[in-house]
Amino acid sequence: MSKINCIIVEDEPLAVRVLADYISQVPFLDLTATFKDAILATEYLRDNHTDLIFLDIHLPKLKGMAFLKTLTHPPAVIITTAYHQYAVEGFDLNVTDYLLKPFDFERFLVAVTKVRTGEREKHISHESQEKKDFIFLNVQKKKVKISFSEIVYIESQREYIKIVTMKNEYISKMSTHEIEGLLPAKIFKRIHRSYIISVSKIDSYTAEMVEVNGISIPIGRGYRDIIENL
Repeated sequence: MSKINCIIVEDEPLAVRVLADYISQVPFLDLTATFKDAILATEYLRDNHTDLIFLDIHLPKLKGMAFLKTLTHPPAVIITTAYHQYAVEGFDLNVTDYLLKPFDFERFLVAVTKVRTGEREKHISHESQEKKDFIFLNVQKKKVKISFSEIVYIESQREYIKIVTMKNEYISKMSTHEIEGLLPAKIFKRIHRSYIISVSKIDSYTAEMVEVNGISIPIGRGYRDIIENL
């Protein structure tokens, strides 16, 4: 399984150093960026993908919990804080773990192992989906069967997705993160925070866009290696 990409959102330099040191000792983690406030992290996440966020709560400008609520499709999140009273709110927001400062390496390892286990389960789910060649989705109060071979691309539309096939378009109330978990990973690739495409429908591509079935779709900066590695 590939490494888990992670970022740190923390305004205390000492805490950043401790986290970065711990991350460097875990073979399956890869630290890609650190941010001293949530505004900078938000800008980064618009065009870049990450699997895990180490998030402090008391941040300047935008607090950690408020930042977390702004994420439409949040990755795994591990809260790192000196304040225990936010634990319940954190778990209500589906965080993976809550590390109370100061925490040792052993406790840190327990938290990141939970993330790795979750990634493995998603991987197994993807493999099982690859044995199917269709999916049923809720469309206008009906369960509609959509063949994987017919899908051209999927576009995020806030709390809905638009599935564009060779013959029709469908609107279903779910996120791109949810639909991505139901699609075979070998056949479909996310190339932008708002777009998932069928690899077989690619006509051409550049560093900035992909053309699928005559339609141009942008490539997010954090997803360019996905196209290059096809």
